[in-house]
Amino acid sequence: MQAREEREVVIVSAVRTPIGSFRSSLSPLQAPQLGSIAVKGAIEKAGIPKDAVQEVYMGQVLQAGAGQAPARQAALNAGLNISTPCTTVNKVCASGMKSIMLASQNLMLGHQDIMVAGGMESMSNSPYYLARGDTPYGGVHLQDSLVYDGLTDAYQKFHMGVCGENTAKKMGISRQEQDEFAINSYKKTASAVESGIFSKEIVPVTIPGKRGKPDVIVNTDEEYKRVNFEKVPQLPTVFQKENGTITAANASTINDGSAACVLMTFDAAEKMNVKPLARIVGFADAAVAPIDFPISPAFAIPKEYGYGEKARRFCLQTAPHQQERTVVWADSVAL
Repeated sequence: MQAREEREVVIVSAVRTPIGSFRSSLSPLQAPQLGSIAVKGAIEKAGIPKDAVQEVYMGQVLQAGAGQAPARQAALNAGLNISTPCTTVNKVCASGMKSIMLASQNLMLGHQDIMVAGGMESMSNSPYYLARGDTPYGGVHLQDSLVYDGLTDAYQKFHMGVCGENTAKKMGISRQEQDEFAINSYKKTASAVESGIFSKEIVPVTIPGKRGKPDVIVNTDEEYKRVNFEKVPQLPTVFQKENGTITAANASTINDGSAACVLMTFDAAEKMNVKPLARIVGFADAAVAPIDFPISPAFAIPKEYGYGEKARRFCLQTAPHQQERTVVWADSVAL
């Protein structure tokens, strides 16, 4: 039986594509294509051969129109062996993180020694649905899969923004507090870009040129450049016109991108002479009523931790004093 230390899980590389704005520079690529770029980049950064990867988990929420088995598409297009098992995970906002958790469990249990996990999404390419059957009198209705599958509570039919407004009311989080959080997030993002922090983790994406035009290389995030700090307090609320608090500026963005990391056991890292970036010491899930989803991380996050990441959809938080440890450089509000 292997020693406990040998089955401990480490992250040896972590990369991401730039995050593209909705219907912008990355929209020509489907999510599995973006995923393949991140998977390939993570393996190259780890400095290991592709055939060393034994399994792949990739999170994706909006899978309609992406083709069969998106995670496998990402893996094979990244050059992995055709015999590599791949699984696509959908846990909505936390799909990518859940993929990493599942990969960690596989490694801890001894099922594998080296895995790739991450997430990918192309909100720009989410299609419209047209129901099968006879055409009804009065015409047909198209359903936006981005809203229907990605942003709407399946039980009460609330938009996620309405759930966010509900949490803001319950927790007494004002519009001003959310605006201040958003502005701080955008400033942190700009600072991280200017200082070169993000350049260490970003894998450039090449967009093929059309009609004889040269290829376009996208190597930086887009959304943070679009903010106008003077207009943030003046923007109208989106989900509740009266007494609402959530706006286009303090809500998370609609965008495209992918991220991936290589995980392996401590023993495998030593054998391959790979230096770990971090060690996975624990993880947890929590569930609450769907309308209260913004507060679910508060039930899962331990009281004591170092730097961490959690799925954030709006500028709502139950522990403001922990922001410096959970929002180190940026989050989904600015990216």
